[in-house]
Amino acid sequence: MAYPTAPRPRFRLTPMRPRDPNEPGRTASTLELFFDLVFVVAVSAAAVQLHHALTEDHVVDGLISYAMVFFGIWWAWMNFTWFATSFSTDDWLYRVLTFIQMGGVLVLAAGIEPVFVDRDFTVLILAYVVMRVAMIAQWLRASRRAGRSRRATQSYAIGIGIVQILWLFQLTLSGPLAITTLILLIAAELAVPIVAERRGLTPWHPHHITERYGLFTLILLGESLLATANAIIEALHDDGALGPLISISILTLVVTAALWWIYFWPPHHEAIGSFGDSLRYGYVHYFVFAAAGALSAGIEVQIDVLTGESKLSEVAASFTVTVPIAIFVLGIWWIALRDNADRIVNTVVPLGAVLVLLDTFFPTPVTVTALIMVLVVVVLVLRDPTPRAGRLV
Repeated sequence: MAYPTAPRPRFRLTPMRPRDPNEPGRTASTLELFFDLVFVVAVSAAAVQLHHALTEDHVVDGLISYAMVFFGIWWAWMNFTWFATSFSTDDWLYRVLTFIQMGGVLVLAAGIEPVFVDRDFTVLILAYVVMRVAMIAQWLRASRRAGRSRRATQSYAIGIGIVQILWLFQLTLSGPLAITTLILLIAAELAVPIVAERRGLTPWHPHHITERYGLFTLILLGESLLATANAIIEALHDDGALGPLISISILTLVVTAALWWIYFWPPHHEAIGSFGDSLRYGYVHYFVFAAAGALSAGIEVQIDVLTGESKLSEVAASFTVTVPIAIFVLGIWWIALRDNADRIVNTVVPLGAVLVLLDTFFPTPVTVTALIMVLVVVVLVLRDPTPRAGRLV
């Protein structure tokens, strides 16, 4: 007896419905991992340009350009990540729209150098708009079967669309007005999720979304490991600075490992229980991610100082390492660690970040920084994370 087969989905598309936020065993898909790999290119390009600006003593211009460029990188990644945790289907249309975003990231990476050199945002903004238009298509598709989240998905699509039109208009401006408008548009982008989620929350999977953030953090910390390898390569070509360069590579590895340890010590999924918590977690990660990316540039600056190729003073060069480390540690402490830690950890971790900043004025700042980070990790090893309900206050 032949049994009837289920009807084939129209156009071979899977209905895009809200995902179960309690779905067991939810992990990052291969498409999401592939998506993240493209951002390695953009992050690396931003770090390289920041390194060049810092080592040429163009500190203020370099930091402003880096902050603006990194916003585009982070916001494009973050929007797709939160959408995917709520509505991913992994059919052919979903994949194609994701590939379009990936292509936009590659073009965005090509537009990073003009921002740093000439303050020309044309390529960067056009690539960014392409990525955001693809996200509009995703949100509109999701809105068809979003249920209670329908108003939120529509608000996302409309809000993103309006801001993209304004981004294109911004390209016609110049001078101080262009910079002012750019800042206002960044604020508008940040406001879209706040408005949309108040009209109907989209379902996010705590374990899945925090895993995605952890994976992106690994990519950024990997940039520091690349800088470590560059220090060893430089040492092999510069006998005069062999000892210091080898030392900086070892100390960088120690610091990077400590940052990894600190980041993954608390249970991140407990940090996004409410909309307010998830907003704080998502938005403050901008500073965590940007600091991790800037750290690799700072390490390269240290290498330039040791080889006599930097225009920065030793103290100024030290800040390029200590400031990113302090921001990274304080950011993770505030959004994920402090609610799962006792008084000792909640004292040691932020104090360690402050002491790292003071290391700048020591004769061997990277050595002292590495020692402080190791001591912080030792405390974390001795103190287990405390569940939020039972933490000491």
